[in-house]
Amino acid sequence: MEEDPSESERGIWKLSVDGSSCITGSGAGLVLMSPDGWTLEYALRFKFKATNNEAEWEALIVGLTIAKHLEVRKIEASSDSQLVVGLANGECEAREDPIAKYLSHFQSMKSAFEFLRILKVPRAENTRADQLSKLATVEELEKNQTVLVDYLDKPTISEVDVMDIDVPQKPNWMTPFINWLRNGILPKDPVEARKLVYRANRFQFRDGILYRRSFFFP
Repeated sequence: MEEDPSESERGIWKLSVDGSSCITGSGAGLVLMSPDGWTLEYALRFKFKATNNEAEWEALIVGLTIAKHLEVRKIEASSDSQLVVGLANGECEAREDPIAKYLSHFQSMKSAFEFLRILKVPRAENTRADQLSKLATVEELEKNQTVLVDYLDKPTISEVDVMDIDVPQKPNWMTPFINWLRNGILPKDPVEARKLVYRANRFQFRDGILYRRSFFFP
């Protein structure tokens, strides 16, 4: 017996995304709305160079990552990028890196959702995400008080910074964080100890691996 389409599409979250790249920088704008109207607006500035197509992919992947960690099960994502939507829906093939890597990353995320649909919308219908993506590229981003703001240090398709603690390692920048998060050991200097505890909120130690995470998602 086939599932009633109206049943499968109940409780769907809406995600609007847009990426922007210009001479002042690159960034993404995200608008995530719950079925009952709760809305999250998010501007993400990249600390790396990205083309327009790469920025569009970052916007989609980061938006879906946030939804995943909010335990969203059904989501409809809208983008005005013909390339991103076409690739995501299997209507064309990625022939070049890093676009192929972005597509592979996206495909690996699909299993996290019970229902996932990617739609192409005209830019005129994607106004707020477009505004947020442009806001993320300007120098005044830090002064904005109306939307959530964060920074992406490296592309989502980059290798994750990890430290295998079972292999002998020379002390490096990760060592103090591991000593604190795994063993509860702080530096003797009280000033350095306070700094470490504060900065450790940006990291997670799990299964013998140190992960760096953003403010809003691992």
